[in-house]
Amino acid sequence: MNEDSGPPFAHLREPQTLVLDTNTVLALWMFRDPALEPMREKLSGGHCRLVSRDDALEELRRVLAYRQFGQDHEAQQALLVAYRDALWHCLAQGPAAVDLPSCRDRDDQKFLEIAASCSPCTLVTRDRDLLRLGRHRLVRGRFAIQRPEEWQRSCTK
Repeated sequence: MNEDSGPPFAHLREPQTLVLDTNTVLALWMFRDPALEPMREKLSGGHCRLVSRDDALEELRRVLAYRQFGQDHEAQQALLVAYRDALWHCLAQGPAAVDLPSCRDRDDQKFLEIAASCSPCTLVTRDRDLLRLGRHRLVRGRFAIQRPEEWQRSCTK
């Protein structure tokens, strides 16, 4: 064994904990955005732990039923089941965290709360308002908020 190689299994890292907002879930599971293929590979390879909450899953269920997506009931259910199966943990909705900034879109607040409850983690989103909150003093240092593309780049460093 080469003594300069470091400790055994040093190349193995603890899986990262991620919180995905609804649009990121759609981009990965419904639209199969080719730009997010590296993220899909990390998720399917067990390199990440996905965390969500009951109310976020309910929002996903409602959004999947939007007529503009043209998903029949079976396709909606299949996507929802695939995402649930990918989750490492699903939290029960608890009291709202008072030490977080408020989102303009009240539907997005839950994603900040989920991320705060499983910190350290990364909230992955393309939502501009959520991304802006990543610089807020109540968020900085607790958890990261990144675009999927930014998260993918950080994984290759």
